[in-house]
Amino acid sequence: MGSSRITIAYHLFSSGLNVEYLMKDVFNWCQGQRAKAHVFAGCILVKPQITHHWLLFMASTGSKSGSRLQFIDYTRGLIMAIMAWDHVSGFWNRFHQGGEGVQGAMRPFLNTTWFLVRFVSHYCALTFIFLAGTVLALSTIKRVSRGESQLSISGRMIIRGVVLLVAEVLLVSKAFGNTPWAYFGVIACIGVSFIILSVARRLPNWVILALSLFIVFNHNFMNIDFIPNDVAWGHYLRVILHEPNFEMRPWVGLYPIFPWIGVMGLGWIFGSTISDYSPEQIRGLEQPLRKIGWASIGLFILVRGINGYGNLLPRQGWSLVDWLYVSKYPPSQAFLLWTLGGMCLFMSYALKHQDRADFNEGLSGVLNQFGRTPLFFYLTHLWLYRLRLPGAPGLFYMPMTPTLGFWVLGLWALYKLCVRYEVLKRRHPRSALQYI
Repeated sequence: MGSSRITIAYHLFSSGLNVEYLMKDVFNWCQGQRAKAHVFAGCILVKPQITHHWLLFMASTGSKSGSRLQFIDYTRGLIMAIMAWDHVSGFWNRFHQGGEGVQGAMRPFLNTTWFLVRFVSHYCALTFIFLAGTVLALSTIKRVSRGESQLSISGRMIIRGVVLLVAEVLLVSKAFGNTPWAYFGVIACIGVSFIILSVARRLPNWVILALSLFIVFNHNFMNIDFIPNDVAWGHYLRVILHEPNFEMRPWVGLYPIFPWIGVMGLGWIFGSTISDYSPEQIRGLEQPLRKIGWASIGLFILVRGINGYGNLLPRQGWSLVDWLYVSKYPPSQAFLLWTLGGMCLFMSYALKHQDRADFNEGLSGVLNQFGRTPLFFYLTHLWLYRLRLPGAPGLFYMPMTPTLGFWVLGLWALYKLCVRYEVLKRRHPRSALQYI
């Protein structure tokens, strides 16, 4: 057994871990590795105290695929923390604004500061959906390599999609103040995309790539006027296909399938490409991702400067807000270029640092934890941030600074909950928790 493993075991021992009820995980993981099992069994039996260090160990020294791809967890965790800020701001602040581009809307912001604290959240949707496709591809390829049947894999993808749709109906819609069945949001969009990919994944990767790029760059030309908008079924179909709408008849939706299925398709291709990369090849992605990131931002500047194609909300002037006020609902090409660039830079940064010994500690450890439990985080944070103090005078009553404090406090609570959820999920790998 290598000295590094002994050192890790010693730190587990000296930290006073409580992994008593994780013994099953330990021995399953150590099966066939008797020397390791002896050391870790000693750690468990001597020091029973509950903590999250075992999960940090699993993340940093687990399977080849898990350790070499931590940059995905970090990036996803980062944008989810930012997403939490956007939602807590929307729940608590009267000056929060959103709905950029819904039916051509350009809602005014109180000032540049309020605009920027909203604008920073734009990275979330694209990154969340792109990486959902990436992780789906990685898990699918892993199951194929284990010998699972194609029918079983497709069935699992469909179940995951249905679970997301049910979560949207029962939990997400109500959290945003809508009645059940009334909101088609990002979780529902991902769920439908999973179901579509359960069939489309059998296409050659070059076909998926071509279709995804075509959708992303041409969805704005999509004409669905043949679908009636004066009847409920027609209105809803238009909402979920390509026309975000706040009009309740009885449904509203902000994340139509087009172009987001194209974004997920690009994520699928990324995951398929890196699935068999060695750790050295993964590390080699740092520079290409950085170059793609800056190139995308450069194209964003070009598109906004020309102020034609790619701008569902044309630039009105030359101020910072004019340049950055782009359509998110549906996402314009300018929006997608900016957010794709940011996502690539985030991943490049994570790749640069993921081999550091302290990558699973401190703030980066918190973000990695969020990224490993994305759906649980998403569902939990909505209801946590909707909490109201007794006697609170309504939905929006806190200024920005206290809201920031509440956001940070909520992240601390969410971290604790995510750690415990991951422990529970590891204890019951075949339960319904595998879909959450």
